[in-house]
Amino acid sequence: MLKTLLKELKFTPLHLLLWIGVWLFYSYFFSYGSNNEKFVFWFSTSLLPVTIAITYFISYVLIPKYLITKKYLKFSLYLVYTFVCSVYLILIITFVNLVFLSNFKIKEMPLLSRNVIFVLILVYLVVSVVCFVQLLRYNHKTASLNKELENKLLEGKLVLKQKELYFLKQQIHPHFLFNTLNTVYGFALKGSKETPDLILKLSNLLDYILNQIEKPEVPLTEEIKHIESYIGLERVRFRDTLRVTFTKEIEKEISIPPMLFIAFVENAFKHGTPIDGFLTIDIHLKTTAKQLFFTIQNTAIVNNSSSENHGIGLENTRKRLESIYPDAYQLSTIYKEHYYQVQLEIQLES
Repeated sequence: MLKTLLKELKFTPLHLLLWIGVWLFYSYFFSYGSNNEKFVFWFSTSLLPVTIAITYFISYVLIPKYLITKKYLKFSLYLVYTFVCSVYLILIITFVNLVFLSNFKIKEMPLLSRNVIFVLILVYLVVSVVCFVQLLRYNHKTASLNKELENKLLEGKLVLKQKELYFLKQQIHPHFLFNTLNTVYGFALKGSKETPDLILKLSNLLDYILNQIEKPEVPLTEEIKHIESYIGLERVRFRDTLRVTFTKEIEKEISIPPMLFIAFVENAFKHGTPIDGFLTIDIHLKTTAKQLFFTIQNTAIVNNSSSENHGIGLENTRKRLESIYPDAYQLSTIYKEHYYQVQLEIQLES
């Protein structure tokens, strides 16, 4: 209590002005209908220490220790004790002033000072106003601390989300690299003359991955080039058994998280099934001012098709979508007898 009191009393000029104002307030009321300036002066002066003691005790002890901490029963009990003690002190002050300043002559006392009830009302009016202001300060301080804690909590959540997204991207990249290296390895075993070309294409893909891994977003056009490079790599592997169409309707250039669609494209090649001698893959990408639509469809047979959550890359892509676009995306799959389709819609405004 003493430490808190000393801390508050650093604002001595403000406190001094406050109690000078209270003293003038008392003097004004007790001088009503009386010319006994000596009695008014000493009576107001003797009431001031009691008012200060009550105010500081309630403001810096009862309110922070019991009211703020919601110990309402103890707060009420101590408040009653304080009131009883203050009544006792005010009665003593009134009696002393009656004895030494009025010589036991009540009629010589100012009219308002004779009424103990009025004196108590006046004292507790001052105490109530000061304590109410102090309570507002405590509430403001508590609200500021809560806001600061909330901001720190949000910052912590943001850092965790960024680390989670980075981890998911780190998982997607090795997964993608593993699949692509398998393709190059297969051609190398065959001694294919196209192996150097495949390695060059892979180098370009890796260059994109390594340069974009730290970025939260990349231009959509860069992502399209990356997908087209990957399709070019797969064309070499599938040769004449592959039919791929990639249509784009870009009404507005936007930025998206890097490698957001690659897991869908990979799965179409990996889990797609040739029908009538051809693996057919149709990719459609469309952007408007408010939305992004991505659809990929590949031929498939019921027993060989991958399910929606099959594969690390696809599962991580779903987690990334949930982290980056919570409640602002729709990811659905459609499976029929001869094809498997993935549809993604993102609300860009959100």
